[in-house]
Amino acid sequence: MFKFKHELIEKNATLLLVGSLLVVTIGGIVEIAPLFYLENTIEKVVGMRPYTPLELKGREIYMREGCYNCHSQMIRPLRDEVERYGHYSLAAESMYDHPFQWGSKRTGPDLARVGGRYSDEWHVDHLKDPKALVPETVMPKYAFLSETPLDYSLIEKTLKANWWVGVPYTEEQMANAKIDLETQAELDGDEIDGFEERYQKASARVWDNNPDMISEMDALVAYLQMLGTLVDFDLYDASANKR
Repeated sequence: MFKFKHELIEKNATLLLVGSLLVVTIGGIVEIAPLFYLENTIEKVVGMRPYTPLELKGREIYMREGCYNCHSQMIRPLRDEVERYGHYSLAAESMYDHPFQWGSKRTGPDLARVGGRYSDEWHVDHLKDPKALVPETVMPKYAFLSETPLDYSLIEKTLKANWWVGVPYTEEQMANAKIDLETQAELDGDEIDGFEERYQKASARVWDNNPDMISEMDALVAYLQMLGTLVDFDLYDASANKR
């Protein structure tokens, strides 16, 4: 009897279409309906904050130069990935990324946890001449970044645009965007207290070893050095174990 009904559905295009639509509808409801009563699908973790103005400009340079074509920023929950790169990536770590930098192709290593693993000098030397540090790399040279002044004339509007798409920048952060950028690059260190209050866990220093100019190298190194450093995974793991 069941075989007969199965064949009847397969041989009747109308019944097969109706049955397929019914299955897809049920599956869609099961997946989509919960989203209407959940306030947020991203887990809350301690330490996440929006990018500083300097880090945000560094991220723009990272995307402009196509770094995402060879480097992903998503550690998958697999043993070999975690052992090599660190704790698997959390959705909350990309909540302020527009667009996110997860990626799928790795010509070079994943950069989700690269922050703090190398010195500023290492990053500068690596960007200037990658083969000098990693002979087998196919990465091109980016020495021009050290010689190119960073254009941050529209940084306030950049933060405003990010605010419009959901990044929780405050009026104070947007108003002080230029000052905070210069403070983090140590062109002007007089406002360090206000900067540290607005951006927790943000470091301020001369990133490219040239205190006379804020360069694109400053911004890119500042961005790389914060990747993976905001979340305290000891606290995250502890809270997860309590649930």
